[in-house]
Amino acid sequence: MKKILLLLLVAHIALAQKPGGIEFKTTPINSIFQEARRAGKLVFVEIYSPTCHTCQSFIPTLADSRVGKLYNTKFVSTKLDINAPATQSFLASRRLFVPSLPLFLYFDPQQNLIHFAMSNNSTDEVIRHGTNALDPKVRSQGMKARYQQGERSANFLIDYAMFGRVTKDTVANMAAMNEYARQQSVATFASQTNWLALQKLVLDYENPMFQYMLNHMDTYRKAYGAEQTLQVAENILMSSLFSGRGAQYPIAKIVQIRQDLIKIGIDTKVAYNRTLLPEVNAYFRARQTAKAVERMDNQVNSNQLSVPEYIYISRLFNRSSPDAVDAPTVVKWVNKGLALKPSSKEQADLYYELAEAYRRGGKTGDAQKAAQRSMEMAQATQLDTRRNVEQMGKLK
Repeated sequence: MKKILLLLLVAHIALAQKPGGIEFKTTPINSIFQEARRAGKLVFVEIYSPTCHTCQSFIPTLADSRVGKLYNTKFVSTKLDINAPATQSFLASRRLFVPSLPLFLYFDPQQNLIHFAMSNNSTDEVIRHGTNALDPKVRSQGMKARYQQGERSANFLIDYAMFGRVTKDTVANMAAMNEYARQQSVATFASQTNWLALQKLVLDYENPMFQYMLNHMDTYRKAYGAEQTLQVAENILMSSLFSGRGAQYPIAKIVQIRQDLIKIGIDTKVAYNRTLLPEVNAYFRARQTAKAVERMDNQVNSNQLSVPEYIYISRLFNRSSPDAVDAPTVVKWVNKGLALKPSSKEQADLYYELAEAYRRGGKTGDAQKAAQRSMEMAQATQLDTRRNVEQMGKLK
């Protein structure tokens, strides 16, 4: 369990080196991989922040000659500032997420991630991570196969779950953390180690450890503080709601998350606001347009919406509704937006959505008038009128 605690406690990273340590290249990342291909080496990338105090504490470790001997022999190394746009672009291109710093990433020359590490500040640990990256039997790339073959140690599950976070493999993360939770006794759910797992690894509100937390919030508040307990619970609920799988949740699950948000202490109105769009989209998927209309209309009537918000919700229903039951209500929303004295461009957008709503509702004459008005406003503000021309063509 000490390893698990160590892995989860790490928060930041280091940079730079002295002679004898890791020779970090300063060339662009694509050049780093080109050099690695020429040299027949792997690539080591250190993700860091120059404003992080822990980063500075790593300088002597990465400057150690023993570290340099391994890394300079086996890797082409570089370090990337997490705040730099080029770093964000590189991470996005590889579909990688940085859950915390330090984060060590190891790639083959073709830019495939083969290993990751979140290291403590120890020469031996940094060397161990590099050595593991060189060994196909233990590197992170082989974790999925090891899991499928039945490996289930607690340390492995923690590593595999974190690798799932780094590679944005939510399915792998959930499988690992659900299995990990099943291995823990309920008496340990609120332990320091499992608290850190909730903070850093659990993404699924149905995970047994999180369900226990929901029903024992006072236990966590007393042990870890009310503010941080709220933040962790809120993060897990929201990450579940807005995950890829959350986009397919049935309405019952979304309503449950809303109720859970209220349960942990989120203001009721705020909770309703947060689940609004997921609920509406769930009703669309279930072809329950009337309920989607009711949910959104209640939101409209209980809040003061802006013109852009009226444009957004009108467009949402015009594009996503599975039938035309909502058309009269969309007309009402557009007229509310027009009553707010929108700009000419906003009027062009509102009249365009008004024409769409009329068209969907079978009122061709009204649709033609609204489409013409949208065209006129678009021309007056020198907007691209191709969509207006297309819309008017459909109404002939």
